[in-house]
This record gives sequence, C-alpha cells and structure tokens, in this order.
Amino acid sequence: MPSRTAGPRLSIGFVLAPRFTLTAFASFVDVLRLAADEGDRSRPIMCRWDILSSSMEPIAASCGTTINPDSRFGDPAAYDYVAVVGGLVDHVPDLDPACVAFIRTAAESGVPLIGICTGAFVLHRAGLMDGHRCCVSWFHHGDFLEAFDGLVPISDQIFVVDRDRITCSGGVSSAHLAAHLVDKHVGASSAHKSLRILIMDRPEEGESPQPGAPIGLQSQDPLVQRALNTMQQTIEYPLTTGKLARRLGCAPSTLRRRFHASLSLTPSQVSRHIRLEEARRLLLSTQKTVSNVASMTGFTDASHLGKALLAKYGMTPTLMRRGGRPGKASVGGDGQLQ
Repeated sequence: MPSRTAGPRLSIGFVLAPRFTLTAFASFVDVLRLAADEGDRSRPIMCRWDILSSSMEPIAASCGTTINPDSRFGDPAAYDYVAVVGGLVDHVPDLDPACVAFIRTAAESGVPLIGICTGAFVLHRAGLMDGHRCCVSWFHHGDFLEAFDGLVPISDQIFVVDRDRITCSGGVSSAHLAAHLVDKHVGASSAHKSLRILIMDRPEEGESPQPGAPIGLQSQDPLVQRALNTMQQTIEYPLTTGKLARRLGCAPSTLRRRFHASLSLTPSQVSRHIRLEEARRLLLSTQKTVSNVASMTGFTDASHLGKALLAKYGMTPTLMRRGGRPGKASVGGDGQLQ
C-alpha cells in the first residue's frame, strides 16, 4: 500500500458494497479526480483514491456495471479516510466479512469512516456508528428504522459530519460531501473548480436540505424545505408545529412566518396535505386496509381518514379504489390546499 506521506493531500480508500450505487460512487470520485490535477487532466496528484477488496474480483453495481478493485485490503492507516459505498438495501447483509473486518480495523486505527448512500447501514450493522449522528436519504428513512430499532437517522440534510464518522444521503450529495473534504484538505478553489466542471453552481453545506419526496410543494427556503422533509418522515406520528420547530432549532413563530412567506400556508395545513397525499397513494397502489392506511398516515381511524379524504378529494376510500382518479391536489388562490 502506498504511504500517506507520498504526496497527495487527500487520500481515500473505497469499499464497494455488493450492488453499490454507481451514481453516488462516481459523483464522489469525479470531484476528487477534478480536484487532483490542473484542468481536466485527471492525474491523481493532489488527491488519491483506491478501490479496495479482499479479492481482485469485479464488483457489480446496482445497475449491473462492474468495477475492478485496485488492490487488496492492507493497512487502512495508509488513507485519510475509508469510505463505504452502499447500494440496494437487501444486499447490505451480503458484505464480505473481510470488508467488515477491514473497516473495523480502520475505526480502531483512528481512520475516519465515510458512509455513502446506504453505506451508513453497513457502518451501523458493523457496530461502528454507536453514539454518532447518521444521515440517510429520505427514500431509505423507513428502511433504516426497520433495520435499526431505536435509532433515528437524519434525513433532512444532504450529509452529516460527526467527529470521525461522516455519512451522506447518496446521489449527487456525494459530490458535495467530496467537495467539502477537498475544501478541507486541498483548498476551496479546487472544490469549486470540480463542481463547476460538473455543472453544479456551488458547494452545498451539510445542513442543506435533501430534495425530498414529490408532494406537490417545494420551497426555496432551506428551513421550510427541511420542515417539509421532516413532515414526510413523521407521517405516522405527525408533529405539532411546536415540536417541529424544536426539532429544527427555531421558534414556532419563526416557522409559521417562513411557511407563510414561502407557501402562503401554515405548517399544520401542509402537514395535513402531505398525510392525505400519502394516504391516497397507499389506497391506489397497495391492498392495505383503510384502517392500516389511517394508522400509517396519522389519522385516528378509518372513519377519520374517510371524512378527511371526502373533504379534500370528494371521494371516499372505497370510491378511490373502485377506479376514482382524483386530480392532483393544488393550492388555491386563497392559500388553501384544494
């Protein structure tokens, strides 16, 4: 293994999980590549990256593309960071025991660990995230809660740096995390250059909100967007405006004012909209009972949900399932969700 004193200011060893996400990996590596050299020459001068494995067998991504490792596992202290790139949730338990042993050795050696996409799942399963905050995609928030009882991940930010554990939500957020590390080790100009070449306007901080699920409402206000993401993650047990504000670190009055300025709606109106949109989706796309759907979307019972759906869409749950096709909810001129 090359020595960390050989020259590069930033060196990362990658562990690719079975069926890893190619976009998350490629986005991260391309920022390193562009920051490592002048222009687009791609020489690993300022940054170095290696794909590590217990064997030299190709590793298949979730899309089917295969990547060849650069070297076998060695001394993790040869790197500034060891990054685990996850992928399909069902394949998280399939990680080679030698991979798990390597990342545990890295942690014992004091090498900071990075979990990219569902790489956070891998780190948790290896027992390496205890006492650390963890970032996962809003899309995998429910999967994480099922896999790790009692642990609540952060799904309203694109990445989280908590001491020697760094986790990100995957996708293009990997590029922003890589830029954050390039900024720290190589320089801000190199980080900006990489993102500009990748047609990204500017680096995003870890606190930047994830885009979230499509709910018919978007906001340019980061606080409001984080609130929307949190509402989606707490559909089953909806938060009051006061509890939501406390989770976001602001006053309830501030949250109401920002919602009104951004969406002309109150947080409680938006919360109800999100829950009813999810209830409608579940009724139209699953065979779950109305009672189950009500429970999953924060309504008291089937009757409570039925009345709310009738008021909003003019349809009962039964009518929806018999072929009703209500139009997409919209915001009327009076600021009310239609």
